[in-house]
Amino acid sequence: MLSLTTIDVSFNQLEGPLPNMKAFEDAPKEAIGHNKGLCGNNTGLDCPIQPSNEGNKNKLPILIAIILPTLGFMLLVLFTVTIFFYLYKRYRNVTVRSQETRENPFTIWSYDGKMVYERIIETLEDFDSKHVVGVGGHGTVYKAELSSEFFAVKKIHAPEDGEMQNLKSFENEIRALTEIRHQNIVKLYGFCSHSRHSFLVYEFLSGGSLRDILNQTEQAVEFDWKRRVMVVKSIAKALSYMHHDCSQPIIHRDLSSSNVLFDSEWVAHVSDFGTARLFGVLTLEIIMGKHPGDLLISIHDMKDISLAEIPDQRLPPPVVQIAEQVELLVEVAFSCVHKSPHSRPSMRDVTLDLSVEKRTANRNRIST
Repeated sequence: MLSLTTIDVSFNQLEGPLPNMKAFEDAPKEAIGHNKGLCGNNTGLDCPIQPSNEGNKNKLPILIAIILPTLGFMLLVLFTVTIFFYLYKRYRNVTVRSQETRENPFTIWSYDGKMVYERIIETLEDFDSKHVVGVGGHGTVYKAELSSEFFAVKKIHAPEDGEMQNLKSFENEIRALTEIRHQNIVKLYGFCSHSRHSFLVYEFLSGGSLRDILNQTEQAVEFDWKRRVMVVKSIAKALSYMHHDCSQPIIHRDLSSSNVLFDSEWVAHVSDFGTARLFGVLTLEIIMGKHPGDLLISIHDMKDISLAEIPDQRLPPPVVQIAEQVELLVEVAFSCVHKSPHSRPSMRDVTLDLSVEKRTANRNRIST
């Protein structure tokens, strides 16, 4: 309508601002009169300021330019915080696990047995003989260092020609030690049953075995009467615990000087629960410093035995108080090797006898 020159919109009930065109600007009042509320141009009425769509259109890009970067920044911050807390939680878990592993490497046994298996194989260089510290009837014991701590790894001998005795020994030892918690019984950390290697992992006891100590004069002398009495009492407590205090009684069946191990403080620990000697024999071996052999024959033949011939001659005679305890140990040992199993005391009775400072009344076969 740019070519429009004249206009007459009177009597039409129109309202609002007149268009900004020459025809409306030059129109006489009669041409725009009698309307409801026209304004602007030559009507004499000023129009209220109306928001311009043009302005809104101009503001929209500005709003978008402000909102989008702000929203993007907030999403970036949220993403960064989420990643931070995720990594922090993961780092904390790894740190806790690492700390637990340093304190006890076999904590990880519960969640990654393969890792432990591979670490042991690597540490022992695929069970190289230079790491061997002992050999038994059912397995070879290796010394392994993991996380700056030493452990004893008992590798079970592979069965030959269908021989299942070693496997049975392996299962018996696991079954026994997983139920035992006692200060005088070796601690089992874990085990691995694998087609290539089967082994058990124990605490490493640096003091060696009772047999090794008795066979070396220097150590045997250091293993004085007081320590020998304490060792016998410790072993008795361990056996009493297994026989009477476990949910199901556990019988060792292979208790010997090779299976009694010492830590650096001369504390005795019973080990090797794979198979199944008389406790009295071991006690006599500790007192005599050697296997009692011929002495057992004399006991069973009811011959008189001189106490002076029994104590380890490498040690000086014990003082009076210790001598009484040594004599008590000998008497208890004799009762434990009685021909009739029904005449032997229980380990609980033995423990009670050794815990009091008195000797048993049955001494009619021992002459001083």
